[in-house]
Amino acid sequence: MPPSQDMTSDIDAGLLDVLQHQVALFARRAEQTRLGGVGQVRNSMDRAAYLLLNRLDREGPMGVKALAASMGIDSSTVTRQVAPLVDTGLVKRTSHPEDGRAVVLQLSPRGEARLEEVRSSRRELMAQVTDGWTDEDRDSFCSLLTRFNAALSARASAQQETDSPSS
Repeated sequence: MPPSQDMTSDIDAGLLDVLQHQVALFARRAEQTRLGGVGQVRNSMDRAAYLLLNRLDREGPMGVKALAASMGIDSSTVTRQVAPLVDTGLVKRTSHPEDGRAVVLQLSPRGEARLEEVRSSRRELMAQVTDGWTDEDRDSFCSLLTRFNAALSARASAQQETDSPSS
């Protein structure tokens, strides 16, 4: 559903302009730095790999379809993104414990170690970028950014449902 003019009439247009501009700048700067961290680990893991490894770490072993659904992306995209992670030994393909025909993806010990190394580097970057912020500032920013991302995700999901042909 396209945004209605009515929705923006209650919100200051200048504020919305500043918001969209800041989001665009954030996206550019995040991509330029890839928010990769500091030191030798800086920019050493792409966004897709980081998000996949993070999801497997937080949610445990799962199949491609479940992983794709939990990330809100297509199964073919997950398959393509997981392949190099398997090739480099960061992710293992194993048989499903209840259905030996099904494949389950899980973080390998090497993947766990690599993910922690990258997380540590990224934590250091976040500490440096927010140096001088209070704990309350960081907490507020995290809450608002989480809320913003959830709203974007919900909008993308609703758009996919609208765009998908009905069965």
